Amino acid sequence: MNNSDLIIIGSGPGGYRAAHFAATNGLSVVIIEAKEAGGTCLNRGCIPTKTLCRNAEVVETVRKAAAFGAEASLGAIDFAKVIERKDQVVSQLRSGIELLMQTPGITFVKGTASFKDAHTVAVGDELYTAKNIIIATGSEAKMPPIEGINVPGVVTSTELLALTTLPRRLCIIGAGVIGMEFASIFSSLGSEVKVIEFLKECLPTLDSDIAKRLRQAISKRGVDFSMQSGVKSIREENAEDGSRQLVVTFEKKGKASEVSADIVLVATGRRAVVEGLNLEAAGIECGRTGIVVDDNFQTNVEGVYAIGDVNGRCMLAHAATFQGLHVVRRILGKEDNIRFDIMPSAIFTTPEAASVGKSEDNLKDAGTEYVCRKGFYRSNGKALAMDATDGMIKLFVTPEDGRILGCHAYGAHSSDIIQEVAALMNKDATVSELADIIHTHPTLSEVLHDISL
Repeated sequence: MNNSDLIIIGSGPGGYRAAHFAATNGLSVVIIEAKEAGGTCLNRGCIPTKTLCRNAEVVETVRKAAAFGAEASLGAIDFAKVIERKDQVVSQLRSGIELLMQTPGITFVKGTASFKDAHTVAVGDELYTAKNIIIATGSEAKMPPIEGINVPGVVTSTELLALTTLPRRLCIIGAGVIGMEFASIFSSLGSEVKVIEFLKECLPTLDSDIAKRLRQAISKRGVDFSMQSGVKSIREENAEDGSRQLVVTFEKKGKASEVSADIVLVATGRRAVVEGLNLEAAGIECGRTGIVVDDNFQTNVEGVYAIGDVNGRCMLAHAATFQGLHVVRRILGKEDNIRFDIMPSAIFTTPEAASVGKSEDNLKDAGTEYVCRKGFYRSNGKALAMDATDGMIKLFVTPEDGRILGCHAYGAHSSDIIQEVAALMNKDATVSELADIIHTHPTLSEVLHDISL
């Protein structure tokens, strides 16, 4: 029997950061990982995707080189080198995490964890016990019940990131964050991209006005969107030239349509990874969206916590990280001032989008009084100099005292601008206080400052 102060199941952003923080604060930690160090985010999610986003951004810059007086020819995309660079970035970061897991006080165990009881976990024939356990097993792609969903060539983001050949035609089912980022990436790299979305607008957590403008911007780059469309089936057939192709049948407003593709990406959401954990043996409650936790991320079993995607509260890597830090501090008997109600997020399309706090849709639905202040990149000096004038910021404040309720934006570096607002919201700042903060000139953040005046 191996005894420690803390067991962590999963080494993604929530798990490995919590392990390192706990060990540097004097706790003995066993962290168990069934696959690769770094979890989904590093190996099959955030990092590889953002690496490809950068490749796409470079391609778009070269395409616009003439506007900057540079004679440049794009030529063919060497997709093998694109993937090689992605793999190098992932490998380097994974090595860094593996090194971090050698911190004194941490025991890194490779294998699949399964509960024996509330405070005992088995990995193979070895048993590990601790007063405190953190479950951080993350999430996996959720496949909808569509006829033909298991046909070869129908993939999740994991398989799409592992492709070695650029698809000539890519059909994406779902216009959430994953679908939109891949639509932007593969369109830039040269694929013909079709996106099919059941809802009226893409990115449902983003302000609908911002989401619409972002979709229109991506449409101008050649991505074909079919909104309010439900996929009915996927089938395999031979094209006229004898090559294999996939045919996606979908229905829009009662009218059936079809689109042909080489690869079909299913990007219709994710679900908590709980299979194999044997939660029943520990008496841990699991709901429809994941493991049930309280506001301190503790399950119904004292001393057992669930952080990140597996609890279904907020499927963002940084949410997992800060939930993990909060739990470790609680175990140590320390307080913190983390505001989990203020969670910035970003979509790394071209142009990118980001948000924090309430959207205009949220405020209207709740009947909350608010003032909306809008700013546009087209009148900003830095945006003009960058040739990045397609962008907009919406800032929502209370009418009585100007307290900031939320901010949603799209455009170059909008994720950085939103982070400034997130910092202000954490301090309950008002729009007049924002107006008194000196902003560097010329910068894109002056768009935000201008609308505060």
